[in-house]
Formats: sequence, C-alpha cells, structure tokens
Amino acid sequence: MLKGLISRVEELDPRVLSGRVTAVNGLLLEAEGPSDGFALGARASVATATGMASCEIVGFKGRSALMMPFGPLEGVRPGAEARLDTAMATARPSEAWLGRVIDAFCEPRDGQGPLPEGRIAYPIKGQPPCAHGRARLGTRLDLGVRALNVFAPMRRGQRLGVFAGSGVGKSVLMSMLARGSDADVIVIGLVGERGREAREFVEDVLGEEGRRRSVVITETSDAPALARRQAAQLTLTVAEYFRDQGKDVLCLMDSVTRVALAQREIGLAAGEPPTTRGYTPSVFAELPRLLERAGPGPARTDGGKQGTITGLFTVLVDGDDHNEPIADAVRGILDGHVVMSRAIAERGRFPAIDVLRSISRTAPEVYDNDEEAIVREARQSLSAYADMEELIRLGAYASGSNPATDRAIALNEPLEAFLAQGKDEASDISGSFAALREILGGDGDLS
Repeated sequence: MLKGLISRVEELDPRVLSGRVTAVNGLLLEAEGPSDGFALGARASVATATGMASCEIVGFKGRSALMMPFGPLEGVRPGAEARLDTAMATARPSEAWLGRVIDAFCEPRDGQGPLPEGRIAYPIKGQPPCAHGRARLGTRLDLGVRALNVFAPMRRGQRLGVFAGSGVGKSVLMSMLARGSDADVIVIGLVGERGREAREFVEDVLGEEGRRRSVVITETSDAPALARRQAAQLTLTVAEYFRDQGKDVLCLMDSVTRVALAQREIGLAAGEPPTTRGYTPSVFAELPRLLERAGPGPARTDGGKQGTITGLFTVLVDGDDHNEPIADAVRGILDGHVVMSRAIAERGRFPAIDVLRSISRTAPEVYDNDEEAIVREARQSLSAYADMEELIRLGAYASGSNPATDRAIALNEPLEAFLAQGKDEASDISGSFAALREILGGDGDLS
C-alpha cells in the first residue's frame, strides 16, 4: 500500500495550469490557456454553478482547445476557469474488483462500498502489443455452448464477433458464456445499454455464479459519448491487468456498434467530415486500436504462465443488414464471426445462432480428423435442408428424390434440438461432440 501511495505522489505534477472558457458550441467548449497544458486526449475540469465538470480535449481550433464534457454543462459561464490536467487517464485494477460493477471512471455502481486500487497504473487508452512480440494463440477454450464449441471453436486469445439485430438473444448468450466457459476471469463491458437492462443483466441474467469471477463495466445509453467510449476502453484495460497476472480472460463487450456511435458523436462535434452512413474517419481508426488490444499478451520470457484475452464483441447490425459499415469493418479485424438470426429466434430456437453463416478462422487448427469429419457432415446436412426448406414446407418435395435431402430431413429435427440450449445449461467440448456423433451415427434416432 505504501509503494502505491509513493507511486501516486511521484506521478503528481506540481504545476497548476488553467485557462478560460471562451465559447460554448453545442456539445463543445472552447478554451484558451497555456499551450503546455493543451494536448489531445488531456483532461480538464471546468467550473460550473454547481461544481467542476470533467472534460477531455478532443481537438483544436487555432490556439483554442475544443473540449467535450463527461457530464452535464449547465451553469458554465463565459470566462469560467478550466483547470488542465497534463496526465493521461489511468486505472489501477486489482483482484478485489472481481464481483464488482463499476462505471467508466472506476467508481462502484453496486452499492458494495469503495473500490480498492491496485499498485500499478494502467493507461485507459492503452495500445495493442507489438504484433511480432505477442505470444501465439493458446489451446481450445471451452465456451459451454454446444453450437459454438462445435461449429465456431475458439482458441485462448482469439477474437470473435457476434453479429445480431436487436432482441435476438445477445445478452442471454453472453450470460451463458460468462457462466459456462472455463476462462479464469470474465470482464464484461456493457456500453450504451438501456438503464433497466444493465441491472437486470447483472442480477438476473449473469447471476451470482457468473458474477463471482467477473468484473462488469457499464455506461448506459444516457451517458455522454466520452463516457461510453471510455467504458469500452476501460473494459480492455481491466482485461489487460488480469492477462498480465497470467490469467485466461474472457472479454465480453456489448456492443461495438454503440462504441462506434459514441466515437461518431465525438468526431462530428469536433468537426470531422461525415463519410459512410455518417460515420467519421476516426471511427474506423478507433475500432482496430480497441479490438487489437484483445488477444495474447507479449510473450513471456520469465517462465511465468502466459495470460490471454479471448474477446467476444457483439455488433448490433442496423436493420439486420450484416453488410453495414461497422459490421463490415469489425468482420475484417476479428478472427471470425458468429451470426445470430432473427428468423431462428422467431421460431423459438435459442441461442439463435446460424451455424451455416458462422465461421471461426482457427477452426482448421482446432479440430482433430474425427471432429472435422463430424462437423463437415453436420454442415452438409444443415445446408442440404436449408436449400430445400421451402419445397419441404410446401410439400412439393417427394421423398426418395434425393438421398442426401432425405437424410437431411431425417437429421434436421435432432440437429435443431442439439443446437438449442437452455440459458442455465452448460455443455463441454467432449460432451458436445459425443452428442453430435450419436445424432449422425444414428441417422437422427436419439433413442
């Protein structure tokens, strides 16, 4: 504790730099002051009628700094003092954060008292590790969900996107992963969620079992854009801390789309030109900087356990359009994608994962020969049924016309039952493949 206090004191800047507010334009404050204190990303505190409002410098206009607030600006007056903080924002995670719910500013939101701080300060806007200095992907990670374990397997340190429209079960899938995966630590970022859903997710969906080994970072949809973006950045910062302790971390973020919307809001306010569907260039620069922080850490040479961050990032596709700009950009950054289908959800099968459209780029390195053959046969059967589904439902297909289609029809119901899974049910890798092998070997007869 004493070392931590000494470290905090040594980081303090003895100078007090301040400027003055010269204009307020929409979401932006313009301030003039000493150039030593003006740096992109630096923080400032602006005097208001009720106290001090925290801001961040997001751009410049001539010699004036453009600042966005982390909270309401009511009560700001012309000429108000703006105290500048030359230090970049940091967080001090610790093991005591497990089981806690915090906001983007490392403040507790669960009513369980103050949040203990760790000894090492981690930058909230961290940088991804050097590409050629990172460790390789680890062994297969048991996700506890049959559809993913079999059709979209993940290695420790891999990053996967979950693409879905609203209301198809992304949050429930996240809770299943938090409870059923064999990761050491779960770090969950809820960015831009509805206020009602944030509490329900923690108390009802995640539950005590999932919460014990989780840290939840949340900023709801009514929070300022800077706070929502910082919640995503802090999620990766906390994951990096546990990774550096040699832990296998599962990082779940819902959703990357809302992070992009927050960055778009910041960029437009700072004067960036809108491009594709109104998104600014900084959005497509920010996404890889954020998502590349997940993955294996720098290779260790001290013989200690190599920590990893396995990332699952949800993408809320606009109007169920899986080719919209954010979905397209994220798909090109990550190591695979899981597609959740509204049509599957509407017919009552959950999780509503469309396994034919879901791909894990590390699958060929994960499967053994037997597993690869089983998965290939299951995919062929599901694909054959999907190709003929309309004819089958209309009664226009004559049994015996095509042996492959006949087998697909026989296997369809058992395969659908295999892909369905209750939110409180967990299925390990060996059990998942054993169940699928029994279905395929028995031509759909589960008896």
